[in-house]
Amino acid sequence: MQKPECHGDAQLRNRVTGNCDQRTSSSAQIKHGTTVQRSKSSSSTSSPESTRKVHPRPSDKLNPKTINPFGEQSRAPSAFAAIYSKGGIPCRLVHGSVKHRLQWESPPENLPFDPLLITLAEGLRETKHPYTFVSKEGFRELLLVQGAPEKAVPLLPRLIPVLKAALVHSDDEVFERGLNALVQLSVVVGPSLNDHLKHLLTSLSKRLRDRRFKEPVTSALQKLELHGGSGSLLIIKSKIPTYCSICC
Repeated sequence: MQKPECHGDAQLRNRVTGNCDQRTSSSAQIKHGTTVQRSKSSSSTSSPESTRKVHPRPSDKLNPKTINPFGEQSRAPSAFAAIYSKGGIPCRLVHGSVKHRLQWESPPENLPFDPLLITLAEGLRETKHPYTFVSKEGFRELLLVQGAPEKAVPLLPRLIPVLKAALVHSDDEVFERGLNALVQLSVVVGPSLNDHLKHLLTSLSKRLRDRRFKEPVTSALQKLELHGGSGSLLIIKSKIPTYCSICC
């Protein structure tokens, strides 16, 4: 026969059970809170909103767009870039404190224009440094050498399509380099350019409608007329009727 339970023993047992339940509940709450905290921390870390935005550095505005040799090579290099990287352009870029310059491996007057002048003209469509500078400056300096007219005129049938590609390019800087190169070429070859001029005037006519380029294009047309003679005026007027001759 069991002894009746003492009233004091029952109270003690209830108190111990209650404390045990309290500890179990508190432990569960702590674990739940820790899990929620970790979940919030994880979600805030992976959230796109919490990712720090990369802002351009002030120095980026001072430097031209430059080829990054360590960047992703997602696209194959252009023909000009490939030739330049293999040493196919016989000059190198010398960085100066005020401006850059080219240093030729041999005097430019001793270099063959074919295919060097055409290769430099193709480089006018580049948009990255140093290709932009090497192509435009190399083209200009090569046309300044003694005997340039005799070397450049035979290349006109191959040069004109390349210059046209620069003039129809969507990049404004590429267009400007192409326009300057065309004027430089007209100074050297003179009226010999007239037979090819009609292929270039359509793109110039389109740029004339852009207020930003109206003045430089008009100036270029006047120089083409100046160096091309009366024959160039007829060609220009046939494609751009609104053109006003320098003789007016």
